[in-house]
Amino acid sequence: MTDERRGGEGRVRVYRGRRSDREADRAATAAMLVEAGDSGVSAVRVWAPGRSLAFGRRDARADGYERATAAAREHGFPPVERSVGGRAVAYAESTLAFAHAVPLDDARTGLNDRYETAVGTLVDALRGVGAGVERGEPPASYCPGDYSVRVAGGGKVAGIAQRVRQDAALVSGCVTVAERGPIRAVLRPVYDALGVPFDPDTVGSVTQAGGPDDAEAVREALEAEFVGEGAVETRDVADRPADAGDD
Repeated sequence: MTDERRGGEGRVRVYRGRRSDREADRAATAAMLVEAGDSGVSAVRVWAPGRSLAFGRRDARADGYERATAAAREHGFPPVERSVGGRAVAYAESTLAFAHAVPLDDARTGLNDRYETAVGTLVDALRGVGAGVERGEPPASYCPGDYSVRVAGGGKVAGIAQRVRQDAALVSGCVTVAERGPIRAVLRPVYDALGVPFDPDTVGSVTQAGGPDDAEAVREALEAEFVGEGAVETRDVADRPADAGDD
């Protein structure tokens, strides 16, 4: 992509694992954006953040937000708020999150290119583990957006968001590996409370697409596809200082 800074070309920092504290773990991902801008080195993280229901800013302003968070808790999904992305997303135990931080020369360009690249990366990685997926999503999907991946002719498997600052961008999202049942069960009352159209049948998964139910196998495939041919510097998220680069 022409707007990326080239100072760290050929190097990719790969972060693995997660912190035990949910807020500290989210801060570790946010710090990747700061570090990419400061260092000029891209970074990749693919991990299982654990069960939660992530609400977007529009959700938090909705009249039914308190009822939506109560419904999430009743179904065993702790509610959290995120700074990027659209509507509510449910993370089951096997759901994977991904984050790709890239340094930029010009934050005014490349937004759509980064989205397109991320969609292609997800499709290639999931097809590589045997999942029949394609770009797009069915109507009335959770967290609707233009950049999604679905089971071919079926439900939504992954969605993508992006956060941009002056010197770096963070492209992130989630992939539903399995556990469609609990996700469908919690999203129905959550979206009802928010007053947003949602069809539970639009929830897809890697396993429904013919891929494995082994989240680690999918995680490895996603990580490898995002890294590409770069020289890898592997780091453990748990080893980071709690405030290293956090904003």
